[in-house]
Amino acid sequence: MTPLIFVILVGIQGSTAVTHSLKYFYTASSGIENFPSYVSVGLVDDVQISYCDSRTNENIPKQDWMDELSSEHPNYWKEETLTCRVKQRTFKYNLEIAKQRFNKTGGVHVFQQMYGCEWDDETGEVKGYDQFGYDGEDLIMLDPQTQVWIAPKPEAVITKHKWDNNRYDLEDEKFYLTQTCVEWLKKYVNYGRSSLMKTVRPSVSFLQRFPSSPVSCFATGFYPNRAEMFWRKDGEEIHDDVEKGEILPNNDGTFQMSIYLDLSSVPPEDWTRYECVFQLSGVREGLVTRLEKNKINTNEAAVNFHLYKKCLYHLQIKQN
Repeated sequence: MTPLIFVILVGIQGSTAVTHSLKYFYTASSGIENFPSYVSVGLVDDVQISYCDSRTNENIPKQDWMDELSSEHPNYWKEETLTCRVKQRTFKYNLEIAKQRFNKTGGVHVFQQMYGCEWDDETGEVKGYDQFGYDGEDLIMLDPQTQVWIAPKPEAVITKHKWDNNRYDLEDEKFYLTQTCVEWLKKYVNYGRSSLMKTVRPSVSFLQRFPSSPVSCFATGFYPNRAEMFWRKDGEEIHDDVEKGEILPNNDGTFQMSIYLDLSSVPPEDWTRYECVFQLSGVREGLVTRLEKNKINTNEAAVNFHLYKKCLYHLQIKQN
């Protein structure tokens, strides 16, 4: 059983303004057994809203509030399904072109696109992005400021020149990323407001794999995924001997994150001078957890399971 940890609340000055996002991920792949050759996923504020793949050939809602769109747009999901089928053919073709450009046709290959927009609901600032990747590396991306395509790979230069010279498509893309995309994002946020704008505080615990290992401050079960964590010593934020982990999703739609502190040179009697602070976007009060040596979970099996879940997230290709 994980011991109780002394947690206090502190007032955190901050704005409740939120930057909302609409993202689409398209993936065509070859050589991967028991996995669809094409997958498309839509997300609002990093919450999955739609899913389609080459097995079902149907775009489906992943949130109940997304299904409500049918009342305002009766043909919405039919149109989304048609889009999925058209993009599937396009992406499979692009995957084959990429294989030829890189002169590698055998084995596992993946061609991806991520595009979408962000909107600050306080300032009204809008950002759009569109980028492609091949086999896990950047292939070509649009510079939204200059409206010029950037090709990090020589194999994509021919595509860059072709797309740069198509001013009509560039203007069309600019209009979509800065206007159409944002209009839909606002609509989605309005439908899902009660879900997207909720805040859920995490549970916080300390983990240490071995006595010589860094201490991990582990927060899990929070929502949304806009959060910050840091260590303090004697009330002052510290950065030395600190390693911050990334925010990862849980299976229930909430999130987790960790921040590590190396205490190998700190006497045990001084550990109580350290605190872990968690701040959740939209919540003025942060969680401050004081470090006490006897409250650290050193169950190696539990810590290994946490590490296993983290590694699994990075290795798996999520289908729904």
